[in-house]
Amino acid sequence: MTGPKRPGRAAETGSAAAVARSSDTAEMAEYGISVGQRVAVIWDSSSPVEGLKNLVAKIQALVGPESRISVENIDQLSHSAHAESSFDVVLSGMVPGSMTLHSAEVLAEIARILKPGGRVLLKEPVAAQIGDNNRIKTAARLLTALTLSGLVEVKELQKEPLTPEETQSVQEHLGYQGNDLLSVQMEGKKPNFEVGSSSQLKLSFAKKSASSGKPAVDPAAAKLWTLSANDMDDEGMDLLDSDELLDSEDLKKPDPSSLRAPSCKESGKKKACKNCTCGLAEDLEQEKKESLQPKSACGNCYLGDAFRCASCPYMGMPAFKPGEKILLAENNLHDA
Repeated sequence: MTGPKRPGRAAETGSAAAVARSSDTAEMAEYGISVGQRVAVIWDSSSPVEGLKNLVAKIQALVGPESRISVENIDQLSHSAHAESSFDVVLSGMVPGSMTLHSAEVLAEIARILKPGGRVLLKEPVAAQIGDNNRIKTAARLLTALTLSGLVEVKELQKEPLTPEETQSVQEHLGYQGNDLLSVQMEGKKPNFEVGSSSQLKLSFAKKSASSGKPAVDPAAAKLWTLSANDMDDEGMDLLDSDELLDSEDLKKPDPSSLRAPSCKESGKKKACKNCTCGLAEDLEQEKKESLQPKSACGNCYLGDAFRCASCPYMGMPAFKPGEKILLAENNLHDA
C-alpha cells in the first residue's frame, strides 16, 4: 500500500518564496505603496549596499515593471532636477541599517517633489534630549521640522532602541559616542494642493430680494423701541423744563474782561504765539536784531572811515559817539 506523496523540494522552495513575497508585499503595503505609483528612495553613505538593492527590488515587484523607481543620494537630491509633484511616495532613511539625518533643506525638497496628497516615510536616529551634537535632533524637533517643511498629518509611527550594528554606524558616520539614541520612524503627507496654487472664490454680490432679505422682527420687541405721539401725551409722564436746570449764577452776564484770553506777555511766555497780536513777536524780533549787532574788534569804528578796517560793517557811515547804539541792516552784516 502506497502512502501519500510528500511534496518535492521544488514545491517546498516555491512555497517559501511565495510566503516571502507575501511578507514583502505586506511590508510595502504598510509603506502605502501600490501598483503604478512612482516612488523615490533616498539613501546616504551609511546605507548598506545590499540593503538598498533589496529594498528597491521589493518596491519594483510591487509597483510593477511599468513604474520607474528613482534612487537618490541625500547629498545630491537638490541637484537631481526632479520636477515638482513627481512622486507618490518618498522613502528616506528606510534602508535597513541606515542612520540618515534630514536637514531642513532636504525636507523642503522632499515636500517639493511629492505630489499633492503624497506620503513620505523616513527613519532617523534621535536623542532623548538636546546634547552637544547639534546635528542630531530630538523626536519633537524632527516632527516640528517636518511640519515646517510644508507637510501635514505628521505623526510618529514607531520608536525603538538602536541595534549594536546601528550604534556602530552612528559612531562611524555621525561621530556620536553616546548610547542614548533611538531610531524613530515618522510619516507625513503633502496637502492636496500645490504650494502657490490659487483658486477662484465664488462670491455673489447681487442684492437680495425682499422675500429673502432682512429677518422677521418680533412685533413685541419692535414696540419697546417705538415712541409715538400718544406716549408723549401720557398724563403719567413727567417732563422736565430746561429753564429749571439753570440756577441764578448761570443767568448772570459775565464780565467781558474775564472772557478775554491773556496776552503772551501776561502769561509769561518766552515764545510768541502764531499770529501774535499783543506785540511780543515784534519785541522778540527787535531783541534778535540787537543781539546780531557786531562788536568792534579794533575799537576805532566810531571814529569814521579813516580809522575803520576794510571789512568793517560801519564802513560808509558817519562817525558816532563811543557807546552810541547804531543799528545796521541785516544785509550789511557779514563775517569780518
